Amino acid sequence: MDHVSRENRPPPPQASQIGAPGFLWTLVGIMAAIELVLSLSDAGYIGATGLRWQAYALGAFWQPVFAGTIPPAWPGQAVAMFITHAFLHGGLMHLALNAVILLSLGKFVAARVGPVRTLAVLFLSAVGGALLFGLLAFTDAPMIGASGAVFGLVGLWQADEYHLRRRHGLTLKPVFTAILGLVAANVAFFVMLSGGLAWEAHLGGWLAGGLAGLVLLRNR
Repeated sequence: MDHVSRENRPPPPQASQIGAPGFLWTLVGIMAAIELVLSLSDAGYIGATGLRWQAYALGAFWQPVFAGTIPPAWPGQAVAMFITHAFLHGGLMHLALNAVILLSLGKFVAARVGPVRTLAVLFLSAVGGALLFGLLAFTDAPMIGASGAVFGLVGLWQADEYHLRRRHGLTLKPVFTAILGLVAANVAFFVMLSGGLAWEAHLGGWLAGGLAGLVLLRNR
């Protein structure tokens, strides 16, 4: 994940909180519990070994369901999958990466806009990521993970940096450099994963979080 420069800027007083807020740990705990069950099933310790794919079938975001080319597996899936996909991951490493960024950036965002708005940004970004994936991706593979929500936090962080630099008359170059860094990182991971990166979800989440930040932080 790209680092956004904070040079020449005093930290806000709210940022002095030690550790991520409890509601973020609760979200990560739910994701971790789900992944632990699925990983134990994969290893044959509990349930059937196909439990992960059953979970994906019911909770992942499926572009064909979004497009209406295949029917949903259960009533309401076409709507619920915009959120449920964010609680499923492809393994412990996938979960760990998203969890670390969610906790670290979430702490900053919560200090700036409060827990209720932070939760709203997370869910809005998850929906935005899924929506753009549904519109741009044409694949039968399931889309899973909290990356869209995480990129929403990045977008809000960069929107905050943009507002503060403009307010203090500082150059906006670090903001645009960080955005280019995000693009380069996504391209690199897309190549390394042989196209297995849902960049559409990343972009949709980032746009949703960034737009939310431009509105929420305009006068802060």
